[in-house]
Amino acid sequence: MIAVIHQHKNKIIFVSGTFIVIGFLSGLLGNDRIKALVLIIATIIASVPIFIKAFQALRVKAFSIELLVSIAVMGALTIQEYTEAAVVTFLFLFGNWLEARTLEKTRSSLKELVDMAPEEAMVVRDGTPLTIPVEEVMVGDRVIIRSGGKVPVDGRVLSGQAFLNEAAVTGESIPVVKNIDDKVFSGTIVDNGYIEIAAEKVGDDTTFAKIIELVEEAQESKSKTEKFLDKFSGIYTPAVVLLSIIVFVLTRDLHLAITFLVIACPGALVIGAPVSNVAGIGNGAKNGVLVKGGEVMDKFAKVDTLVFDKTGTLTKGKPEVTDIKTFTQVSPSDLLGLAAKLETISEHHLGQTIVKEAKARKMNLAGGVENGEVMKGNGIRGDVDGHHVVVGNRKLMELADISIPKEALMYAINQEKAGNTAIFTAIDDRFAGLFSIADQIREDAQKALTQMRKDGIKKIVMLTGDNQYTAQLVVDQLGMDEYYAELLPEHKVEHVKRLKEEGYVVAMAGDGINDAPAIATADIGLAMGKGGTDVSMETADVVLMGDQLTQLSHAYSLSKATIRNMRQNTFFAVSIVLVLLMGVLFRSVHLASGMFIHEASVLLVILNAMRLIRFHHKKEKGKGMMQAAQA
Repeated sequence: MIAVIHQHKNKIIFVSGTFIVIGFLSGLLGNDRIKALVLIIATIIASVPIFIKAFQALRVKAFSIELLVSIAVMGALTIQEYTEAAVVTFLFLFGNWLEARTLEKTRSSLKELVDMAPEEAMVVRDGTPLTIPVEEVMVGDRVIIRSGGKVPVDGRVLSGQAFLNEAAVTGESIPVVKNIDDKVFSGTIVDNGYIEIAAEKVGDDTTFAKIIELVEEAQESKSKTEKFLDKFSGIYTPAVVLLSIIVFVLTRDLHLAITFLVIACPGALVIGAPVSNVAGIGNGAKNGVLVKGGEVMDKFAKVDTLVFDKTGTLTKGKPEVTDIKTFTQVSPSDLLGLAAKLETISEHHLGQTIVKEAKARKMNLAGGVENGEVMKGNGIRGDVDGHHVVVGNRKLMELADISIPKEALMYAINQEKAGNTAIFTAIDDRFAGLFSIADQIREDAQKALTQMRKDGIKKIVMLTGDNQYTAQLVVDQLGMDEYYAELLPEHKVEHVKRLKEEGYVVAMAGDGINDAPAIATADIGLAMGKGGTDVSMETADVVLMGDQLTQLSHAYSLSKATIRNMRQNTFFAVSIVLVLLMGVLFRSVHLASGMFIHEASVLLVILNAMRLIRFHHKKEKGKGMMQAAQA
């Protein structure tokens, strides 16, 4: 029965409204008896869903807005105020309908994401191309995507070349070229070209599926403001009933007490914060930024200190080998081959750069690594082709008791001063040579940091495992406040803890893999999504899917705009209720007109929140509604 009523709520609103119109027409024709009867019918029809919700709330010992309206309607019928009873119930249902429609619009970004999800995939099985539902694709399947098609799974390109629109994942609509061995993500679209990929993640394991899941969870989670308002409404509703009784006792005017009861409904107050939260998170998702809920948004808005990892965060994360220098009889090619084979078991950016260089030179990296051991924060060692190989930083050489010639040290320092990272290599416990690896600073780094300083960031710090010289070059170029170099992951955690103890609200941005401990320690963890998507999504509070620092500045200004919007809505709601209650007490606001203004205030806060859907910090700079509400 309840489900049927809920299903036909729109029809109930329409029928109730029709009866109200008939009632008013009957009154104009002078037939007051029919008018009263029709308005009573309209009230009863519209009251059914309201009374049911009020009863359901009472069963769990909750005082809802519907309870206030139910009491007021019964009171209005008792004193034969049929017009006001009918109008109040109709406006209340109509207001709920408007709320539902506009809330649906604030979730439009999530709906757009869901609509982008592919439904079918073309796979090759037993040499035959088959079109199957995307749910039936298995890991290892060879998947074909032609021009205009959607990528159905996460995978790696086996053959072909194509330009992909990755807006669904990264928020960036400029097509990206994909070649053999490049990763592709579910939900992206082949603008032009043809590729065949090996499926690596399917179904709910794909990056796109996780994005949708995270956005859904985030939009359902509550901010501190929402949690406070939930508690407040639980106290506020019985308090309003008590005040209405006091008004009746003092004035002996039941009509006035009922009007007071209805006008005091905190509808706009209750809806204002959630709709801002949903719209803000939706805007972030649309722009490639995943903010994990209202509480994260609230805390992010208070951040005043940014801490960055260097490699893959401030830099592009695409380092290249610029030089290979040997200091023994070993040739540069042999040194590269041994180091690259060892680094195949490492996930570190710099190690993978050495592997990439070897592959570019068509080297054969087949052959297992024995006794391989990753020395966290320092490098790697193991046995390769009958040789004991050690690859890493100076500290690893010291730990392995390997002496570095003075000539090699001077060469390394000169390379580091030029902006390279020096990777030391030893073979059979003897220093053999070093690799010089360079990474470029992101083009948008300077712009993003400047914008965030304007938006309220007081201190910007860089923590890196790289050498002092390279770190200094980056800091000087970007105008950062502090830096600490040659750090292990646990040292980064210590620096984050120190900043928090000094009273700063800290956000830590990293690649989400070896920076995970520091990201988890910070007040807000920020991760570059492409640099290790699974780990970053799990660890961080905010994930930048496009690997762009301008997305970080957008997310920061968006968090401030969202919290500001919540405060504006709270200000609107409280102010309007206070003004209306004063009008009721001075008998200048009546039940029907007051209810109309009340529902208009609900619509106002929703429309105000919907501005967040189109928010962009460049457009919003210097703007804002009701600056007084921000105080």
